[in-house]
Amino acid sequence: MANQAHRHKKANDVTGSILRIVKEIIAYKWGLILVLFSTIMATLLTIFGPVQLGKATTLIFEGVQAMIQGHGSIDQAAVGRVLLTVLILYIVSGIFNAVQGYAMITITETVTYNLRKRMLAKINRLPMSYFESQNIGEILSRIVNDVDTLGMTMSQSAAQLLNSLMTLIGIGIIMFTINTTMALVVLVIVPVSVVIVRIILKLSQRYFRGMQRTLGKVSGQVEEVYAGQRVVTAFNQETAMKDSFDIKNDALRDQTMRAMFVSGVMFPIMRFISSLGYVAVVIVGAYLTIQGRMAVGNIQAFTQYVNRFTQPITQLAQIFNLMQSMAAASERVFEFLDENEENQEIGAGIDVAQIEGQVDFDHVKFGYQPDQIIVHDFSTQIQPGQKVALVGPTGAGKSTIVKLLMRFYDVNAGAILLDKSPTTNFSRMSYQQAMAMVLQDTWLFKGSLMENIRYGRLDASDEEVIAAAKAARVHRFIKSLPGGYQFELNENTDNISQGQKQLLTIARAILANRPVLILDEATSSVDTRTEVLIQQAMDHLMEGRTSFVIAHRLSTIRDADRILYMEHGDIVEQGNHDELMALQGRYADLYNSQFASA
Repeated sequence: MANQAHRHKKANDVTGSILRIVKEIIAYKWGLILVLFSTIMATLLTIFGPVQLGKATTLIFEGVQAMIQGHGSIDQAAVGRVLLTVLILYIVSGIFNAVQGYAMITITETVTYNLRKRMLAKINRLPMSYFESQNIGEILSRIVNDVDTLGMTMSQSAAQLLNSLMTLIGIGIIMFTINTTMALVVLVIVPVSVVIVRIILKLSQRYFRGMQRTLGKVSGQVEEVYAGQRVVTAFNQETAMKDSFDIKNDALRDQTMRAMFVSGVMFPIMRFISSLGYVAVVIVGAYLTIQGRMAVGNIQAFTQYVNRFTQPITQLAQIFNLMQSMAAASERVFEFLDENEENQEIGAGIDVAQIEGQVDFDHVKFGYQPDQIIVHDFSTQIQPGQKVALVGPTGAGKSTIVKLLMRFYDVNAGAILLDKSPTTNFSRMSYQQAMAMVLQDTWLFKGSLMENIRYGRLDASDEEVIAAAKAARVHRFIKSLPGGYQFELNENTDNISQGQKQLLTIARAILANRPVLILDEATSSVDTRTEVLIQQAMDHLMEGRTSFVIAHRLSTIRDADRILYMEHGDIVEQGNHDELMALQGRYADLYNSQFASA
């Protein structure tokens, strides 16, 4: 917990988050060198433009004076050469700007691509407890919205930051070479601008962080309502969902308006300061020209430089605003990447072909929270090939035992052994290769039925997939669909019934052909006739395999080798059906209650 708190504290540090993003960018050093070189060249060429225009202005002014005095004219050739030089400077500068933009976008898009790739890989290493405590939409918002924000702000701010800094330095040097007095007048703008920027940044950061956090909540609710639209409609909760969404959406609007208002105030304030500097330069320049200490063309150049000098300051202020949004997004991205994860590779590998299937629970103690123990002392021994049924009232701990057996969680005390070896001796990924599981909540993905069944064993041939479908009694249904096994499930997989989806997941488990089989209410979503067919297929499948069955309909587990009746996480009664019925205990009461009407 202390390490996690330390990581979250680190993630919530604005400077730390920005530095981590900078570290991601610095990895592409050759691209950055190209960006830096292009930025320097583009800035230098742009900076020299006003100097050349000042020369043209001086030539024209001196030519006009000569014409008035009657002893000369405007040197049009010289003015033409100066203007051609300016045109070439701006064209080449534009080319370097294009190179800089392309290189910077390439770097930032590669960084965001790699961040999303790492976040997706991170999902596969996070413990099950993380997903049971987090909002799905919130996770999606981090992967989609926050990474998008990072990419957009990096591409906009990184190049502008370099450009603005180079412009400030270059213009500052040139202004001092033209006239020191006027340069000092312009430099008075800098400390005033810095103070204002710091005040606004301190205020805006809070709003940008709140904006990203609220955006995650809005995305989470949208995802939940979309996924559960049928339930929302069935219970007439559209108004309640809309009201709840409006509250979150209003909060997002308020946070966004405050953030954008504070960041938007910066630009007119900086323009006002720029205008004051412009007026000061004109007054001082006019005085120096009257004194004969400055050429008219230099005043014209200086007025351009004043605008260009305050422009990068304004840009820097805008960049800092963008960086507030980037910092808020990066906090959430790195907070996700810093989450504690399970190491799937710690432990020995497992040879599935050598697994016999003996499973021992040795005084298992477990709680999802250390201070809230659910399973107090669970002990039993399952022989290879036995069919074990877990029964009991809702909340008895049946699914918890299955999660422990699958190593979605590790026990707090005691041990679970597979073939007399503690499951923790094996790597998690290797150990789970010995398990096949069919859940009550079916999970299929957009794709063909062939692909969905083959998910149980990716190297299976088409013939093996069809054989598994036949064993699960789903082949006839598949052949009746357009395209047969190539029939495409839609994104929500709702173009087939719930019972048909259950049959497909059973076929997937049959294809996996693992030594230990877990069925969590696997037949709860099918009709009675289909249930009988599936039960026959399951009986054939479970021959020679250790199987664990969770069932509320006790008629499906009468032939189990052992029935474990559970309450409050522990075994209250165990034996086969006849033995437990003879006890006339809790199992008998539960069984009789289901068939009392019959």
